[in-house]
Amino acid sequence: MKQTLSLALLCALVMPAWAGPGHDHGDSAPAATSNSPKRNPDGSVFLPKTSQRQLAVRTIVAEAKAVPQTVELTGRVLMDANAGGRVQPTQAGRVEAVDAGLPSLGQAVRKGQVLAIVRSSAGAIERANQQAQSAELAAQLELARRRAARLAQLEGTVPQKDIEAAQADVGSLQQRLGAVRGSVTATEQLVAPITGVISAANVMAGQVVDAREVLFEIVDPSRLVVEALAFDVALLSGIASASASPAAGVNVPLRFVGAGRSQREGAIPLTFRTAGNVAVPLAVNQPVKVVVQTRTPIQGVPVPAGSVVKNPSNQDIVWVHTGAEIFQPRPVRVVPLDGALVSVVDGLKAGDRVVTQGASLVNQVR
Repeated sequence: MKQTLSLALLCALVMPAWAGPGHDHGDSAPAATSNSPKRNPDGSVFLPKTSQRQLAVRTIVAEAKAVPQTVELTGRVLMDANAGGRVQPTQAGRVEAVDAGLPSLGQAVRKGQVLAIVRSSAGAIERANQQAQSAELAAQLELARRRAARLAQLEGTVPQKDIEAAQADVGSLQQRLGAVRGSVTATEQLVAPITGVISAANVMAGQVVDAREVLFEIVDPSRLVVEALAFDVALLSGIASASASPAAGVNVPLRFVGAGRSQREGAIPLTFRTAGNVAVPLAVNQPVKVVVQTRTPIQGVPVPAGSVVKNPSNQDIVWVHTGAEIFQPRPVRVVPLDGALVSVVDGLKAGDRVVTQGASLVNQVR
């Protein structure tokens, strides 16, 4: 009996186990090759040469130099008062399109171009008063004409001054009647005050608008104003240059115009203008980051802004090419130079090969 149980147990151990229907787990995952990108236990990244070429990884040799100290300000793009304008009617009425149609957003217009027509739409009582006044003036004009005709027939027997006075009354009444009749169906041409492009259009054909309502805004895209708020008054005397950065890696040179002498929200407003006569990637009312370079120099390593990434601890780091296929993360402290460059003031030394292109891809290797 014992021999039979031992034999049965031995057979159960050596026989292969078969999975039932629906329990097949498929082929096992292939083992990772030693030539694949991976994160090493010390935090460095192993990246083969083939992967470096595929990811277009580029590096530069770090070089310490004196760079201007910079300050970041929050700014907003505004319309230049000398290179922008608003189109507003001076009377209430109904909008009519011109032969070329109503202008659309982004359309280029020139100074003096007729954009739309506003036909006066007076109320019922006002229109009735105008018609009554027109009828009264027409009757007075008819009497004045008859009187002038009678005096003209008596020329030589009546003083010449009476004849001239009667003729002057006729002319005056004619002008008054024309003005009143024209006011009933008066039209106003809305013209472009400057040459530029339509940045805002708030009108449609047949729309009834009020006086002083803004229908169009025109701006010259090559001449914009950026206003920033500075909390340090000492900054005003040390501004060397400035630039606006609407997005990462985008840099728009600015020219400092001046500063206000009254605080706004506890800060002093600074005014900058875009430099050059070419269109810039900015829009009116767009918030931007203004980087002001001062005349105070500091030591640092200039690198592209895309070289700086975040580690899992939300620290600023750059990747340094320490070996043929090894990249080491270096925590750094940076200050902005402009929208495209930053200066590493701590964490790098001269001669380090810093990743300038593909740093975000290297940072994603796990």
